[in-house]
Amino acid sequence: MTRRPLPAWRSLLFVPVTEERFLAKAHTRGADALILDLEDSILPAHKETARQAIAAAVPRVAQNGADVVVRINRPLTLAVPDIAAAVHPGVAALMIPKVMGPEHLSLLSEVVAEREEAQGMAVGHTRFLALIESPAALPHLFAIAAEPRMAGMSVGGEDMATELGAIPSADSMYVFAMQGLAAARANGILPMGSMGQLAKIDDLESYRAGLKRGRALGFTTAACIHPAHVPIINEEYGASAAEIDRARRLIAAFDQAAAAGAGAVAFEGSMIDLPVVERARRLLDRAVAWEKAGN
Repeated sequence: MTRRPLPAWRSLLFVPVTEERFLAKAHTRGADALILDLEDSILPAHKETARQAIAAAVPRVAQNGADVVVRINRPLTLAVPDIAAAVHPGVAALMIPKVMGPEHLSLLSEVVAEREEAQGMAVGHTRFLALIESPAALPHLFAIAAEPRMAGMSVGGEDMATELGAIPSADSMYVFAMQGLAAARANGILPMGSMGQLAKIDDLESYRAGLKRGRALGFTTAACIHPAHVPIINEEYGASAAEIDRARRLIAAFDQAAAAGAGAVAFEGSMIDLPVVERARRLLDRAVAWEKAGN
């Protein structure tokens, strides 16, 4: 199983799969992907009802072109039936909470492969997004990120802070989030996260500030729990027309200088060389992917 090109996701919005008022409007929210949740937003007594709702929910939330992700539960007694319900041609990825190590993902990958084969799907169709929510998983970040189904990884959050005895914040999660970012980048998957307090849904300026800091550190993708966060993520983890135009001009200036034998060139008051140009090329590649996806 080989990795396919990464999705160009900026924003992923959680949607409780049994809540009609959220399902009905999910496709209008502008998120690049919608996460049908079987985990935290579903009470234990309602897990089976939630699984049964997946098949009908997938085409509804995807009707405007957003990709669909399903967040499954951690215990195997719940994860296996979750996978049976969630592995579907219209589901791009499973979000795996509380990942402990590569063996955990390998086990789930076997279950997913069996389900893909049973449905006549290509093995490997279903990607993984890993949530690292325990200090015990931190030594395994690079091995987790290397799993063939992996498309993205996030480190930190409420569960991690609880196990650390910390209050979830940019400060308490910074070191671990950056370790996850490095592991994601080294393995060519999406570094997911932000440097703000995501549970505070009404402080939009603080939320934006956390995303600005996250982008400056190298994050590209974030999941959110409130529709008001989606346009902010798309702005901060996307690219404006001015940024795209500048990237094109910067690359053109460098290419012209390189053709004349120069390895660096002055551009709008700064010296640019290959690392700067590579960042501009990555931005343009993502912008092209957003355009193709209709985002």
